[in-house]
This record gives sequence, structure tokens and C-alpha cells, in this order.
Amino acid sequence: MKNPSSGGIPRHIAVIMDGNGRWAAARALPRTAGHGMGVRSVKQIVESCAQRGIEALTLFAFSSENWQRPREEVSMLMNRFLEALDEEVEGLHRNGLKIRFIGNLSQLSAALRERMEAAMRLTADNTGMTLVIAVAYGGRWDIATAARELARRAAAGEIRSDAIDESAVAAHLQLAQLPDPDLLIRTGGEQRISNFLLWNLAYTELYFCDTLWPDFGVKDLDLAIEFFSRRQRRFGLTPGQAGAR
Repeated sequence: MKNPSSGGIPRHIAVIMDGNGRWAAARALPRTAGHGMGVRSVKQIVESCAQRGIEALTLFAFSSENWQRPREEVSMLMNRFLEALDEEVEGLHRNGLKIRFIGNLSQLSAALRERMEAAMRLTADNTGMTLVIAVAYGGRWDIATAARELARRAAAGEIRSDAIDESAVAAHLQLAQLPDPDLLIRTGGEQRISNFLLWNLAYTELYFCDTLWPDFGVKDLDLAIEFFSRRQRRFGLTPGQAGAR
């Protein structure tokens, strides 16, 4: 049982960065232009979260469902990942950030996987904010993968089946060893979690805003954190019980 809390800064923020395509369409620009401007917002939010003492920031960059998008757009996004890794990793490393990629990375090209693995190795010993980038990620895939590994271990006699509890499942999920997100931000006006971190968002505060991701900046981040600071996090307790803690 987690302890109830309210106020303060979230330890872990997760973000669904929605609205790049609509931002571009509203300006009669190709979707690629929206994704390009979205990268600018990523840089601002990563820097701002690190400055505010956030322990972990998880960005939903590419979902398992996004493979169904037009081939040209998917190819462009994969190239943008490669470019961003080449351009940004050294700076993130100098600023003490730890980089972690989660998702079904086997679906990515060998070149992209190599860049990701190199970035994780380079920053592995850093002690600043952990930047988690979810690529080819789906929440149902995450839970199914954890269940499959636990089943394998049980069949091999490494663990007893009756020892598989919530903690055991959590330890085999992609965000293992990190606290669950305290705050989820979704931009772009939609109000759903879109198969993102289904297990880990069980008690996360959800913040939805209409701002499209390329327009989301530091002031918008502060509004989301202010929203979080006003929430009373009860984790199943009554308001009276939580207030008495």
C-alpha cells in the first residue's frame, strides 16, 4: 500500500505527446512539420523537468499501434529518432541524465537499436533525471510479456507459481525499478490513455489539456504540476483517512 500524499512535485511524469499532425494540418503543412516542431517541445520539457527535480520522465514516442500509420510517416519518424539520438545524447549525458528505452525494440532497425543501446550504455551511471522513451510500446504487450516471462520461470522451477503476486509482475514490466508515474499528461484534447502503461497508471493523476504538443511549453508544464499539487492522493482510503495521515 502506498502512502497517501498531496502537494509537491511529482517524482515521475508520463506524457502522451498528441497533436503533431493536427498542428501541421491547421497550418496547411505536411505532418512531418508537426513532428519536427514536436521535437522542440520535447527538448523544452526534458530540460524543464530536470530543472524542477523530477526523478523520471517517460515520453510516449511511438506506440505499437503507430506501425499502422502511412509508411512514409513511419519511416520519417524512425529517421527522426536516429537524428535525435545523434544530436542530443551527448548533451543529455553532460547534464547527467540517464536514458532508457522501453518497448518491443526488436521491431526496430538494427541501426536504431544500436544507437539506443549505445545511449543507454553511455548514460547508465548518471544520477540525474531518468528519461524514458517508449518506442513500439503497448501496455497490453508489456503485461503479456511479463506474464510470459513469469510463466517460463515457473515452468523452469525458478519460482513457485503461488509466489507470483503484484510485486513479481511489476518487477518484470518495462518500467521495473522506477516508481510508477504520479502524473500523466496528455496533450491534444483527447481523454484516454491509448494502451500506455496500463499497469503502472493504476493510481496516476490524469491531466488532459487541449494544447497540441508542438505548442506545449514550460507554462503548460507548470499548469499540469500545479494541478497535481492540488490533488489528494488517497490510494483507496477515504478522504478522512488520507487527511489523518
